[in-house]
Amino acid sequence: MNIGVLIMMIVGGSVGLLSTLYLVISLPVVIGFKVYRKCRYHISLNK
Repeated sequence: MNIGVLIMMIVGGSVGLLSTLYLVISLPVVIGFKVYRKCRYHISLNK
C-alpha cells in the first residue's frame, strides 16, 4: 500500500474514533448536568 493512503486511513480512523468518543461521553454528562440542575435549583430541563 502507498504510505500516503496508510496515513490517511490512520488519520481518518482516529478522527472518527475521537468524534464518537466525544459524543458517547458528552451526551450523558449534559443530561446528568441538566437533571442535577433540575433537582438542585428547580430549573426547567429545556433551559
